[in-house]
Amino acid sequence: MSQKEIDVHKADKEFMSTFARGLQLIRSFGTDTPSMTLSAVAEKNQLSRAAARRFLLTLQKLGYVSLEDKKFRLTAKVLELGYSYLASLDFSDTITPFMEEVTYQLGESCSALVLDGLDIVYVARIPRRGLIPLNLQIGARLPAYATSGGRVLMSALANPELEDLLQKTQFEKLTAYTKGPDELRQELEKIRTNGYAIVDQELELGMRALAVPVLDRRGQARFALNSSSHVSSVSLDRIVDEYVPIMQNAARKIAEVLP
Repeated sequence: MSQKEIDVHKADKEFMSTFARGLQLIRSFGTDTPSMTLSAVAEKNQLSRAAARRFLLTLQKLGYVSLEDKKFRLTAKVLELGYSYLASLDFSDTITPFMEEVTYQLGESCSALVLDGLDIVYVARIPRRGLIPLNLQIGARLPAYATSGGRVLMSALANPELEDLLQKTQFEKLTAYTKGPDELRQELEKIRTNGYAIVDQELELGMRALAVPVLDRRGQARFALNSSSHVSSVSLDRIVDEYVPIMQNAARKIAEVLP
């Protein structure tokens, strides 16, 4: 949640802005800023030094941040928040067996991902060794606009929410094939009709990816199933004819057992 979004919710009596700011502060640490001084944290989160210090010291006492050489950084305890989410979805007992079946049938990787802001986050993964160079471990984040899983989940959004996401997205030409905003809008319409998304070398040269939505009992997209392969191993026609039915079948089976 951004500072602007926090300000919008301030009038809501049920909204705890202090708690929201604490979450915002945790999320301000990332690849570009793995560690920050007190001043840097305050500036990045639009806080006074005193307020930033209170947040950081509270998080330090709880074990979520550490302090070394006057720089704060997140600790591994933050992962517990993600593991709590995974436990709530019961991946190990419910979802993983279906993903393993997909990997066996396709001979390719299979992942489960959720939409988080402008990114997709990998929450479960059955890898295939070799070929795909991207480091896609649990917790890995990729830009939603350039991924099959991101597009499937974006296509399931209501139009106002989707437009807001597109407006906030910084489109980057990751490869010569990466679609821009106008092309992406057209692609999302096709995905809504087809029920699956294919991204062909738009994120990484040599990589093709397929994703299908996993729906809950209300028919809402809860997360996406994704499979990636190398262009040398599978054609687009084969993905549509063979891979899509297998992935959609797995998604239906998962939907049937979701709590």
